[in-house]
Amino acid sequence: MTRDLARQIAVISAFCFMIIAAMVGTGLLGGTPVQDLQDGALDADGSYLAPARPAFSIWTAIYVGLFGYTVWQAFPGQRERSRQRELGWFIAGTMVLNGVWLVTAQFGTLPLTVVAIVALLVLLCVTFQRLVARPGRGWQDALLIDGVTGLHLGWVTLATVANTAAWLTTVVPESAADSAALWGVLVLIVVAVIGVVLAWASRWRIAPGLALAWGLSWLAVGRLAFEPESTAIGVTAIIVAVIVIAVPFVGAVLHRAADVRNAEV
Repeated sequence: MTRDLARQIAVISAFCFMIIAAMVGTGLLGGTPVQDLQDGALDADGSYLAPARPAFSIWTAIYVGLFGYTVWQAFPGQRERSRQRELGWFIAGTMVLNGVWLVTAQFGTLPLTVVAIVALLVLLCVTFQRLVARPGRGWQDALLIDGVTGLHLGWVTLATVANTAAWLTTVVPESAADSAALWGVLVLIVVAVIGVVLAWASRWRIAPGLALAWGLSWLAVGRLAFEPESTAIGVTAIIVAVIVIAVPFVGAVLHRAADVRNAEV
């Protein structure tokens, strides 16, 4: 019971740290706004793979979901649940690393932000794999654990691509801009593969693909309507967005149909 209570307190503490770090990292407490950090490298025009600014509003949904999880897991009835024991520390870790990235972006260097977001992505992958291996019950589990973690994972997957592209844009020679469209298209093809694998490995959960599709759609807007402009990347982003959201939907429908057929046999 002591360990369970410690876990609940750790989750609450991690959420508080993340929110404070978000206020510091986004400039709400007097610092520099995110779009101006690192000489503007993290802004919507920082690289060919940066989504337009409205894409980042997904953080509101993720933070609200993590707040809901934090409150829910603190209930006495959740204290000794095996799924909370399995996942609570991992989810707390993702919130801590989320905050670390924001603080790193505000006070660190661009390469360090890449290290921080890759670490967050790895921990999210581990957390998501563990929740898939231990299915939950009820809408609270589906929404506050599976759904929120899935959204977090899907968005951070694309954010890792954008963050890395922002860093590479500052270090590669200017002559490399001639091949930027080709490399951007190839990276988005890899993102499509990742999205399909995530859907399959998660037994057709929709949340990761939903977050990926959201970010890719705004990436397309950024490349088709704003600078740096690239029709090839914009169109590819639209195609990939359709793929990563359609695959889990179709997979879920086929899986449900197979379950119905098996039940009738």
